Amino acid sequence: MEINFYAILAAALSSFVVGFIWYNPKVFGTIWMKEIGMTDEKAKEGNMLKIFGLTFVFAFLLAFFMQPLTIHQFSALGMVGGDAVSAKPSYGEFMNDYGDAFRTFKHGAFHGILAGLFISLPVIATNCLFEQKSFKYAAITSGYWIVVMSIMGGIICAWK
Repeated sequence: MEINFYAILAAALSSFVVGFIWYNPKVFGTIWMKEIGMTDEKAKEGNMLKIFGLTFVFAFLLAFFMQPLTIHQFSALGMVGGDAVSAKPSYGEFMNDYGDAFRTFKHGAFHGILAGLFISLPVIATNCLFEQKSFKYAAITSGYWIVVMSIMGGIICAWK
């Protein structure tokens, strides 16, 4: 089991595609901007290179972490200390039998949804409570991350 940087890259880029659609003014963009007090003029003042560059770095980190959440074979590798070369022959036999088990987009998307619901949603909702943000803001932001993590999980799990 090795890290698949192409899958991670594709998953990270998927967050931009979802964001382009999700935060479009015809979808949730106008509501989201109103909820955070953002104007078109203020948005244009932002350093886009910094914003999109760091957004990609953070999406890449998230996609990297999605591998052990969505691919069960990472757990098997962890059980042998992370070194498949020095593992006993039974590890190789196990991987020959089950190396592609549950490696589908659907399975990865399911784990991505769970991660979004049980990791992103509680973190975002807690911040919203203390920052006194609206329910609409919490729903839009959490919904975005649940969808993104679902797609990331699907890409990562299915890409072999």
